[in-house]
Amino acid sequence: MNKSLVIAAVATLFSLSAQANNHSHNGPMEKCMKAALAKHPGKVVSLEAEIEKGRGAIYEFDIVGTDGKEWEVECEAKTGKVFEEEVDVDPNSDEFKSKAKVTMEQAKKTALDKYPGDVESIEYELENGNPVYEFDIKQANGKEIEVEVDAVTGKIGETEEEVYEIGKD
Repeated sequence: MNKSLVIAAVATLFSLSAQANNHSHNGPMEKCMKAALAKHPGKVVSLEAEIEKGRGAIYEFDIVGTDGKEWEVECEAKTGKVFEEEVDVDPNSDEFKSKAKVTMEQAKKTALDKYPGDVESIEYELENGNPVYEFDIKQANGKEIEVEVDAVTGKIGETEEEVYEIGKD
């Protein structure tokens, strides 16, 4: 199957899913992917279509960059503009460990207290140089919520509802 056909199918599925959940989607995924790859050239290994409170429909790209780093780039579906870039780091790296004041277990408890369910994955990231834990939580209703917990303050940051995912984080 050619790449353009796959991209068009994904965009259509997201649009239909978003409309079915009373969310609107007005922007092409291709524009977001180009913007993400312009920021961090490399290989897109996964794509998630998500709904973020206050922002609406977004695309999240996991990119293995030509710089050897793993990037998570978020783009507003409506405008095609990148609004957030995070880099995955080793939890034992100095850049994460030296700044983190909250343990992963404390952050996990905070996330699960607010969004009960099963933690599917945990990522350690630097967002604008600040350490964050990111939990993918599968809730009892079947929805998957992505919850960020600030590793310095222990407060919940962004939360996003996953609508669709292609690839593997």
